[in-house]
Formats: sequence, C-alpha cells, structure tokens
Amino acid sequence: MLFMVVMTVSTVIFAPLAVLTFPWPFHQRYWFISRWTIFNLYMLAKLCRLRFEVEGAENIPARSAIIFCKHQSTWETFALQKIFPPQVWILKRELLWMPFFGWGLAMLEPIAIDRKAGRKAVMQLLEQGARRLQNGRWVVVFPEGTRVAPGARRRYGIGGALLAEKTGHLIVPVAHNAGEYWPRRGFIKHPGTIRLVIGPTIDPDGLAAEQINKLAEDWIETTMQRITTLSGNAVSAPTEP
Repeated sequence: MLFMVVMTVSTVIFAPLAVLTFPWPFHQRYWFISRWTIFNLYMLAKLCRLRFEVEGAENIPARSAIIFCKHQSTWETFALQKIFPPQVWILKRELLWMPFFGWGLAMLEPIAIDRKAGRKAVMQLLEQGARRLQNGRWVVVFPEGTRVAPGARRRYGIGGALLAEKTGHLIVPVAHNAGEYWPRRGFIKHPGTIRLVIGPTIDPDGLAAEQINKLAEDWIETTMQRITTLSGNAVSAPTEP
C-alpha cells in the first residue's frame, strides 16, 4: 500500500514537470523522465523487498536494436529503462489519454497505435519504428500484445518482426519472471528477486518476418520454462488462445 502511494504521488509530481521538458532534445528529456522510473524501482526494493538480477547483459549490442520482451507485469516497463539505452515503446494509444501518467509517457515519443486499425496500424509501426531506430533509439515490442500470467502464452504478433525485416536491425529477446512477484492483476508485490534474461541477438538478414518471429518466440518461451518456478507466489495458468 505504501509503495502504491509513493508511486501515485511521484507520478502526479513528475508528470507536469515532464510536459515542461517538451522543448528539450529527446535524450535530455528521456533522462529526466526516466528518473521517475529509477526512483520507483528503488522504492520497490526498499518497501516491498522486490529486487532483480540480469543475466546476459553482454548480449546487449552497441547500436540501436529491437527488444522483444515477455509481458507479464508492470515491472518490466520500469526495468527495461534502467537496463537498456534510451528507448520507445509500441503501445496502445489509449495509454496516452490517462491523466498524469499518459502526459509523461507522451513526452517519450512512443509508437502509439490503434489496435483496431489493422493494416494502417502496421504501416504506422513500420514507418515510425524505422525513424526511431535511425535516430538511435531502441524500440521495445511486447509481441504478445498484452500481459499474460506466469505459465501462459499468447500468439506472437508479427509487427516487430516486420520492423526487423524492413530495417535490418537486430532483435534482442528478453525473458523474465516478474509476473510471479508483481502479478498483472494483483495488488500485492511479493518480496524476492526477479530474474531477467537477455538472449543472443537475432540477425534478421536474409530471413522473412515469420522466421524472425519464430526464432524470437522459441528462445523466449524456452527460457521462460527455465526461469518460471510456478511455485510459491506463482500461480499456474493455461495457455491462452
């Protein structure tokens, strides 16, 4: 409860300040706004005794890339900002409409798509994603499109793989078990150490989007089987359609 109070109050304070950074260059704006994330990760460790460890940091490439990340919790949207260079996210546009939080998020120039737009949304992803990558920003993709419970999986969308096929940028697969400690629909944050694993990069050169997607999915889901305990705080869940 105390952590949620701290996170809410810090959001209300930071969001208006974030909007005021609009004239700044992106990297300066990103650095300032990401202090909110770093602060809340610190408070999460202090108040909830929830920390994390990273495996495979040596796999992070020197140039901008596309991150394919398992989506189980709110936690990874915080942690990725601390682990990887400045980044933008592919997300549903409705998030930008949220008071305070959405204001600050908009300043980070995400690729906000209308999920109901079909092919138009894919074209937006490809055009804006290519621009962000050319400008040296990393692009974060949650290929399953929504948070899934530990032990569950959804079909991987093709958009991120199409972006890799079009631009030739490497894909960095990421697996983690945050959903066991910060559940997607749960209020309680369980103490412990989240494991986040960064896999070897996937080079899209000469591969079709479907092949790229399968390579990323196979690595992520195989790694999830290794790091998911499905015991203690974790709750088993069936595979989602």
